[in-house]
Amino acid sequence: MALRSVHVMQGIIADMEAACPHSRLFNYTNPVNIVAEAVTHHSEVPTVSLCEGPIIFPRGLAQQAGLDPEKVGAAMVGLNHNGWSASPRYDGQDMMPFIHEACAQQSRERGADARDLRMLRLADTMDALPASYWQYYYYRDEVLAELQRKPTTRAQDIMAAAPDYWAHYEEQARTDEPVLDPARSRGGIHELELAFDVMDAIYNDRNEVWSVNVPNRGALPGFPDDLVVEVPARVSANGVEPLPQPPLPRHVVGLVEMLAEYQALTAEAAWTGGRREAVRALASIPLFFDIITAERLYDEMAAAHRDHLPERLLR
Repeated sequence: MALRSVHVMQGIIADMEAACPHSRLFNYTNPVNIVAEAVTHHSEVPTVSLCEGPIIFPRGLAQQAGLDPEKVGAAMVGLNHNGWSASPRYDGQDMMPFIHEACAQQSRERGADARDLRMLRLADTMDALPASYWQYYYYRDEVLAELQRKPTTRAQDIMAAAPDYWAHYEEQARTDEPVLDPARSRGGIHELELAFDVMDAIYNDRNEVWSVNVPNRGALPGFPDDLVVEVPARVSANGVEPLPQPPLPRHVVGLVEMLAEYQALTAEAAWTGGRREAVRALASIPLFFDIITAERLYDEMAAAHRDHLPERLLR
C-alpha cells in the first residue's frame, strides 16, 4: 500500500513544487506515517499529515470500559496507528484506575467481547491506553487465527461495503443538514473534519492544539529529529509546532522504535529503492523475522500490483 501511495504522491509533489511550491500539503493518504516520512525527506513543500486515530482510540477504549467517551482527555503519542497515552484523564481524574477496574470486572464475566477484552487487558498490563492496531502485535497469533477463520479478507469486506458507503455520503450531501449513519459510514465520523480544523487553525491563526504527523524535531524523546511522529502540536499562522512530550514508558518504547525503523526503511524504498530495499523493509516488520517469507510475500504482492508500481520495484 505504501509503495503504491508514495508512487502517486511523487507526482503530486512534483506538480506542487513546479506550480505552487509555497503551498501547504494537508495529507490524509494512507499509510499516513510512511507517506509523510517519504514526502518530508524528499521535498521542501510544507506538509502536515493527519489521522483521526488519536481522537477516537482513547474514546473507543473508554466505551469498551463502560465509561463516557466525552469525559476522556488523552494525548496519544508515538507513530500513526501505533501510539500510546500514558497519562489519560477521565472527568479530571487519572483514567487508569477506571481501566484496571473495568478489565478486572470484564475478565470475570462470561460472554465478554473478545476484541474489547484484549484491548482492555493490554491497557491494564501496560498501564497506558493503546491504539487499537497494537492488537496485531501483542495478540498476533490470536488475531491471525480469527482472520484465517473468516470467509472473507478485510480488503474484501471494505470493497463490499464501499458502494453503500459512497451512496450514503451522496444522499446526505443533498440534504440541508447532513447526518451520517454509523452503520453506513465510518462510525458516523467524517474523518476529513480534522483536516478542516487544522487548516482553520493555520489560516485563521487559531493557536490551537491538534494531533498531527510531522517530523519530530525533539518533541518525542529518544526518536530521531527527522522521523515523522504522531504528537500534539501547536497550530497557528506560524505553522505546526510539535509540542514536547514525556518519554514513552520503557516497556512500550522498544516496539515503537522497531516500527519507526520499518517506517523509515519503507519510505526510502518507496521513493528511490528497488526490490532489495523493499524486501529489507518488509523483513524489518516485527510481526515476523524471516527473510524467505519476506521475499515470497513481496514478490507475490508486487506481481499482483505491478500495474501500480514503478519498474524499479519489480526488478
